[in-house]
Formats: sequence, structure tokens, C-alpha cells
Amino acid sequence: MGAFLDKPKTEKVNEHGSGNGLRFGLSCMQGWRVEMEDSHTSVLGLPHGLKDWSFFAVYDGHAGANVSMYCSENLLDSITNNKDFKGTDQPAGQITPSVENVSEGIRTGFLLLDEKLRTLPELENGVDKSGSTAVCCIVSPTHIFFANCGDSRGVLSRNAKCEFFTKDHKPFHPTERERIQNAGGSVMIQRVNGSLAVSRALGDFEYKCVDGLGPCEQLVSPEPEITVQERTDKDEFVVLACDGIWDVMSNDEVCDFVRSRMQLTDNLESIANQVVDTCLYKGSRDNMSIVLLAFPNAPKVSQEAIQKEGELDERLERRIGEIVNTSEPGEVDLAYIMHVLCYEEIEGLPPGGGLVSKRQTIEEILHRLCPNTRPDDVSIAP
Repeated sequence: MGAFLDKPKTEKVNEHGSGNGLRFGLSCMQGWRVEMEDSHTSVLGLPHGLKDWSFFAVYDGHAGANVSMYCSENLLDSITNNKDFKGTDQPAGQITPSVENVSEGIRTGFLLLDEKLRTLPELENGVDKSGSTAVCCIVSPTHIFFANCGDSRGVLSRNAKCEFFTKDHKPFHPTERERIQNAGGSVMIQRVNGSLAVSRALGDFEYKCVDGLGPCEQLVSPEPEITVQERTDKDEFVVLACDGIWDVMSNDEVCDFVRSRMQLTDNLESIANQVVDTCLYKGSRDNMSIVLLAFPNAPKVSQEAIQKEGELDERLERRIGEIVNTSEPGEVDLAYIMHVLCYEEIEGLPPGGGLVSKRQTIEEILHRLCPNTRPDDVSIAP
């Protein structure tokens, strides 16, 4: 179930890019976990002549990082190089896969990759018992293909609301529970055999060894759930993230927060970092990875929004000054300020993020007002 550090590792890995009319930014943080087990993939331009297609994915490893890393390096090839994806009548070099080809090719790619994983020596001999969730999207000029296996999640913001989200695969869901029980397993404390918190994953071969059952009938299935969305001019952005994000923020909260931050900056790396930091401050104890994918009609930077954010910062500074001036010497630190503010009605806080999403700003204000204040190590919400 994972062990924790005494203090979170808050250094981040970032990437960004643009192409095919898309922009993306991503952020990954180890956080409180003793090991970073997440991986990710971001590719603009796919093989076989699909230069105007793109692929993005987040993988959340458990019991080790080997499977998640292998997936990040090989899942795209496993999808795009199988016959179901290419179609049988396509000429060599370039292909024009149908919606059905892509959907079936994604499913086949996941299953083939799981078969390849099983043959890796460290996994085959049982020394490595790791596994990984996977959530990915393929973006074509006309469609968005979501595929999810496990409890990482993808959401689509369209027309200023969370239009679509993938379903988490948890052992206690009725269809998942039925498969687990039919394979001779049980669901205890909402986990497969009382241990594994997801009911679908790549790897995890100790849960995939029931003779006479196919790969999708085992206690843990590698089969992705695939959803196809037609692209529209109302599409704003896609978020792909591991459960370290979704454990502490809802779909609507993430979409509202990202949308509001896009009106302040077009730097998607910075926005992804803010989501990760906010989740850390909200109490997430897991690794955290998030990919933000912006479409042409994503919210644009707004001078009005920038002005309102500046006014919020001014209100916070005035209130923090009042707290400092009315408190006993030595009483004021960041934790104290956050504790006081969390019980107050503060106008204009970021939607979805709330007070904790302004924690860095509050810390900077406090340092200006009280330069000798010790930096606060508390990394959870008050």
C-alpha cells in the first residue's frame, strides 16, 4: 500500500510542447511516497503518416516503477503497430484508420503490451510484482479517443463545463466485483483479495494466473475502457492525471481551477504545477502526475481576470497584515495564518482550488511582512 517519507519531495518534472493545433504541459511530483512510480507519454505526430494525430498518457505504477516505465516507452507502439489499428487493406507507409480501427487497435495494444510484460525476466520469475494503471488519449483531427485501465482518470472540458470523464476501475464496482469473484477472488476492504486497490491494470501478474480463463476474465484485467468523443469547436482542454490528483479534487474542481488559471497565464506547465501543489496542500499523500492538453478554444488570458486576481492578492495582504498586527509575538507562522483564513469568507478565491491554492502567495506575503518567519514545512491543508 506504499510507505511515506518524513517530508514530501516537491521537486517537479515538467514538459511542454505544441503542434497539430494543440498545446500541452505536464507536471510530475514524487510527494510523500518513498519512490516515484508514475510515468507519462506525450507525442505530437504519430507513425504511419498520422502526422496530425497526437498521443498523451499517464501511468500510475504500484509495487515498483518498472511496469509504468515500460508502458510509457511501449504502449503507443503496441497500439499503432497492431493490425487492428492499421486495418487489413491499408497500403504500406501511410494509413487512414477508421474510428472502429482505432478503438479496436487501442484495446489490442493494451492486451499485447500486457503479454509482452509477462515475458520480461524480472516479471516472469515473480521477483518484480509491479503493475500500473494507464489513462491515455489519442487526438485525431476529428475525434478524441480516451482509454482507461485502472483508477487514473481523463476529463474533457467543453463549453465551460466538465463534459466527459473516464470511469475508475475499482474492485467494489458491481461488474468488476463479479469478474473477480468468478475468477475465485474476493473483494475485502474495497481491494482485490484485500490487497490491490484497482481491478484493472497492466502487470500485476500474481492476479492473472487462473487457468482456463482469458486475460480479461482474471482477477485483474488489462482491458481498457474506450470512449470516443467527436471534436467540436467548444472543446477547451483535456486533463489526464493519476489518483494522487483525483483523491483530493473532483472532476469539476480540477476543470474549474484549470479554466480559471488559463485566464491568468498561457503557460500550461505553470498551471499543471499549480494543480499539483494545490493537491499536495489539500492532503494528497501519493505521487502526482498531470497532463494538460489545450485545444484552440481553450480559455484565453484575460486582463479582467488578471486584475481580479491582483485585487484578491491585495485583500489577502491586508488581512494577513491585520492578523500579524493583532497576534502575540512568536505566534504567527504560515500554519497559523492558513488556520485563521480558512474560517473566513474571502471573496474571489480560485474556483476549485480555494484558499490552499493561494498558499504560495500567502507565504510570500507573510515573509514580506515578517522576514524572520521560519519557512513552514507543513504540506497539507489546515
